[in-house]
Amino acid sequence: MIPLATAHLKGPHIDFAGLSPLIALLGGSVLVLIVGLLGSRWIRAQAVPSLSLGALGAALGLTIWQWNAQKSIVSGALRIDDLALVLNLVLIAGAACTVLLAWRSLAAREAAHGEFHALLLSSVAGMSLLAAAQNTVALFVGLELLSIPLYVLCATELKREHSLESGLKYLIVGSVGSATLLYGLAMIYGATGTTDFAGIASALSNGSLATDPLTLTGVALCVAGLCFKSSIAPFHQWTPDVYEGAPTPVTAFMAVTTKVAAFGVFLRFFDVALIDTQVSWGPALAVLATITILVGNVGALGQSSLKRMLAYSSVAQAGYMLAGVVVSTQLGVRATVFYLAAYLFMNMAAFAVIVARERQTDLGDSIGALAGLGRERPLLAWPMTISMLALAGIPATAGFMGKFYLIDAAVSGGYTWLGVAIVVGSMISLGYYLPVIAAMWMREAPAATSPNDASVLAPTPGPLPALAGGSSELDEDGGPLSGSQPEVLVVAVLAGAATIFFGVIPQPLFDLVHGAGSGLGLF
Repeated sequence: MIPLATAHLKGPHIDFAGLSPLIALLGGSVLVLIVGLLGSRWIRAQAVPSLSLGALGAALGLTIWQWNAQKSIVSGALRIDDLALVLNLVLIAGAACTVLLAWRSLAAREAAHGEFHALLLSSVAGMSLLAAAQNTVALFVGLELLSIPLYVLCATELKREHSLESGLKYLIVGSVGSATLLYGLAMIYGATGTTDFAGIASALSNGSLATDPLTLTGVALCVAGLCFKSSIAPFHQWTPDVYEGAPTPVTAFMAVTTKVAAFGVFLRFFDVALIDTQVSWGPALAVLATITILVGNVGALGQSSLKRMLAYSSVAQAGYMLAGVVVSTQLGVRATVFYLAAYLFMNMAAFAVIVARERQTDLGDSIGALAGLGRERPLLAWPMTISMLALAGIPATAGFMGKFYLIDAAVSGGYTWLGVAIVVGSMISLGYYLPVIAAMWMREAPAATSPNDASVLAPTPGPLPALAGGSSELDEDGGPLSGSQPEVLVVAVLAGAATIFFGVIPQPLFDLVHGAGSGLGLF
């Protein structure tokens, strides 16, 4: 017997290079939390967001460093490939936009800045983990790391009832969705005897497991659990209330990044682990996609709240993206990833304008707050106009190219009727996108808006007069928020410009997502 003192224990190999983007995000969350505890107001309000951007920049650089790595790490639990890396880029870009939108927000201040940004970075880390997961245990850990910080972020405006209600609703519904997914994963493990995606695919390819009732029940529960997270009908009921009640920067973050993470795991789990059961879940998901497109577009008609309208719009957009999952082809994966990137630009442009108007008027997120914006604030009106046209799928925008790509994938995959549903849904969506454009360019400004206020567009950092009609945001001393807010304008303009650029010249984005499909390796 070898004495314990002379025994050499061999630990698992840890690929720190592959894990480096995740380490940067989690390390950054710890750092901003510690720095946020310092007493200086300037450090909390300025240094903490800057450190958050620094952590995201480090994660971005490390993600690019791992480009074309094509390797499995953590004993095969995570996959570093083109799909995970492209989704990482979209997640980091979405988080950076959120940091800028929340820089002077009431939510960040009431959460003491450090806590807000630590939760934000932790949630992004969970999303990154989810996008790379190729093991059901890692999948569930990533899902919870994504969700729990978001439950808190939704309720960070502690003095506003709707924010607390939003956090509670999201907690309850999200917990139900997580439990449903966990039951489904447990059933698939019971049927296949493994938690690795490749092992599940191998087990389902042999014998009759692909049609076993236990397997199909597990697949159905997994579909339901992921549909909760990605706002797919009929599991979307929480979305309008949570989006409306949450602080607007958090709503922007949820609208984009949670869909990126959810569809990332949709693609990897269903198109790799469950590829041999595609004949069972493919038609079912196609029907869900059609229902989602119809419910989302019809629900958005007549909404007076921009955030509720964009919530129903996000439901419809999820239906479009689901078409890329249904077909289970490389083209479908590429189309979905392309649309996720376009969706980032379209939504961030819209939410940046909403943030700006909430701070300039006392009308909140009402469509009426945009009235007269074309004459008073053209640099805000144009990004919102571009966003609405892109979400509707008008040519020369990234939204059009994304929908065209998805329709091509659906038709090529034998789901022509799903492509037709995308076209019909886009036509219905004009009924609620065009009134927003009309309000900006064809209506007079509301009396509550001061035409002389330049709180977003002011070129100088000096203080300005208080906003006419009040403001939904207060400064550090409890007064109306004033002073220039160039970060909001930067997000709006850059996101709007990217929406047009990738609509006119989509080739760089095509090249970026080209390897995402082949990276899955089991087609």
